[in-house]
Amino acid sequence: MESNEFENSVPPQLNQITTRLALYQHQLDAASASTSATTTSSAGANEITTTTMARDPITCHVLNTLTGTPAANLPVTLTLLTSISSSQSPVTFHATTDSDGRVKMWTPASSGSATVSALLSSLPAPDSKTSWSVRFEVGPWYEAQGVESFWPEVEVKFTVKGRGKEGEEGWRHYHVPVLLGPWNYSTYRGS
Repeated sequence: MESNEFENSVPPQLNQITTRLALYQHQLDAASASTSATTTSSAGANEITTTTMARDPITCHVLNTLTGTPAANLPVTLTLLTSISSSQSPVTFHATTDSDGRVKMWTPASSGSATVSALLSSLPAPDSKTSWSVRFEVGPWYEAQGVESFWPEVEVKFTVKGRGKEGEEGWRHYHVPVLLGPWNYSTYRGS
């Protein structure tokens, strides 16, 4: 490749990188602004600041690798695979990704069912393990955009250790990020 060809190809790439970095920064700013509320109270001369998170103990984030953007409006199902009561049917929650491709809160599929936090809190021990699955309805979502997808759905199964209480015996939030394309996907344990 001649140096003139290289110089001509760099500006569009730099523009693309700059645009993506701005998008990521916007996502980080929006996430930090919308997921935490800080309260401050005075106790004599000392100030105590606590931060509460507006999210369930299990969340997910989906990025569409075809466009390099968040996968907004993607239907997602979270299922508790471990039986923790006499109920034989799995406990299921539904959500749709927000404009940033995130699910922060889950809605129980059955009215009157417990929340994700309540289910985890009801476990007998801080080191209890439960198996979960998160399923992304990929086929219909891509089809609605005029894109053929190899995957009708993508399901990720994982194990959660603990009762979902921040700070309790090493509990860490469970975040399932997915990089999703019509022909591929990748996931990992997020934070």
